[in-house]
This record gives sequence, structure tokens and C-alpha cells, in this order.
Amino acid sequence: MTKLEFLQKNVFTDLQNLNTGFDADDNFYFSELDFAMVLERIEYFGIGIHAIKPYINEEFGTTKTNEDYRKKATDAKWYKRAYFDLKKATPKMIYNADYKVSAKLLNKEENNTTQEN
Repeated sequence: MTKLEFLQKNVFTDLQNLNTGFDADDNFYFSELDFAMVLERIEYFGIGIHAIKPYINEEFGTTKTNEDYRKKATDAKWYKRAYFDLKKATPKMIYNADYKVSAKLLNKEENNTTQEN
């Protein structure tokens, strides 16, 4: 299972991808509300985020990275704080992230899927 397949099945499910072609097809963008749900779900799975990339009015905003906050990609404190900072600075942006899904998690999901079939 690829990282994108895992994210689509377990994290992005029931959320609307707002990428209308302004970025690569495999870069999913979400509203503020949906991105908050993404953050909750990735924290549950222990997935990390290397960067959060906002987009508004046909322009990319300032990207926030875990290095900016001097935290590990899997530390939920940094990405929750970055999201809050971005949302506060410019409301109604849409958000994309660079996710870190461990090979262990992908393998576990692959094994679970195989056993179900």
C-alpha cells in the first residue's frame, strides 16, 4: 500500500479535496474544517507532518514546517500550533500537508487488507 492509498482510505475519507488543478493531482487540499479533521485523524494514527502548505486567492501562502517549530514531524503540538497560527493570520485558506507515514504503518495496513480478503 502506498502512502497516498493509506491516506485516502484512513485519513481523507469523507472529506472534500479542493484541489481544482492548481497543484499536482496527488496533493489534496482541504477547507479549514476538513483540515482540522485531517489533523485529528493523523494524530490518532501517529502520522507526521513535515510541512503545512496554505493556499488562498490563487496563491500559495507561507509554508510552515516542523523545523520552524523545532519539533519532530510526529509531534502533534507543532502542526496544531502551525495550523492555528495560519488560520489566525488569514482565515478561509485551504490546506495541504506533506505527510510522513511510516513503513511499519503501511505494512500493518497492507497485512490487514490482505487478511480481510
